[in-house]
Amino acid sequence: MVDSRSKTRVAVLSVVSNSLLILMKIAVGIIIGSVAVISEAIHSAVDLLAAVIALFAVSKSSQAADDRHPYGHGKFENISGTVEAVLIFFAAAWIIYSAVRKLTKPHELEAPSWGVLVMLVSAIVNIAVSQRLFKVGRATESVALQADAWHLRTDVYTSLGVMVGLLVIWVGGRIWPSASLGWIDPVVAIAVALMIVKAAWDLTKEAAADLLDVSLPPSDVEWIPSFVRETWPAVRSFHRLRTRKAGSERFIDFHVVVDDDMSVGEAHRLGDEIVVAIKERLPESHVHIHVEPCAHECSERCESGCSVPVEERHKSEGA
Repeated sequence: MVDSRSKTRVAVLSVVSNSLLILMKIAVGIIIGSVAVISEAIHSAVDLLAAVIALFAVSKSSQAADDRHPYGHGKFENISGTVEAVLIFFAAAWIIYSAVRKLTKPHELEAPSWGVLVMLVSAIVNIAVSQRLFKVGRATESVALQADAWHLRTDVYTSLGVMVGLLVIWVGGRIWPSASLGWIDPVVAIAVALMIVKAAWDLTKEAAADLLDVSLPPSDVEWIPSFVRETWPAVRSFHRLRTRKAGSERFIDFHVVVDDDMSVGEAHRLGDEIVVAIKERLPESHVHIHVEPCAHECSERCESGCSVPVEERHKSEGA
């Protein structure tokens, strides 16, 4: 419940900060006639939409499982991250289109110093908000919040890029009044767009992976079988491990083989111990274990995960 409230609060903070930055950038961009500043306003508008989507996603994903969604609502966060990435691609395309048009008809900017100021304010605000989003997103393993944080972190870099471009135009215009530096503005805007495309591609790969039920990271997948076999000698074999993730929730299932004379109660207690231990290492995990009796007839799949020494295994088969 605490995680849910903290996720919602930081998502609301992102919505509010983006709304204010959009108003500032649009006003200054129109006043000084800078396509780079206006492109940053569009970038912030995409960030705002992403923040709204993230707010919706974290509120939905925190809902408990129900009859229609027996595995919970975690994938709302993955859908959110994927949609946010697609939006970034569209924003980048529009920025490039506007910048190319301005390159064909460059003009001098009015009071570029105002653009420098608003970009500096934008960078400072987004650094603070993105750090908060990253902190809460990583602590709660929220894909939506981390995607929103990457949006804002990208906005920091692009804002600084635009600020440097405007600073060059401003200072250059004072040192060389006759120089035509209007082309720098659209060129910086194109550079901004290319950075946005790179961030969108990385975000798409990360957010869409869990929608395709990709396994947990290799470190987790390799840790689970070795941990079970080393901690519980009663487990004779471990196989058929399957893992996936939805939002911050992990789903893990596998088979363990025990001696055929183990009682149902003992096998049940063994399974419960393993589940509790795995959840301590991997929070928000749903672990399902299928217990099988050892038939002393090793199939290839069972033998590949068998922890019984080869000589003992053969003795059992001979008996």
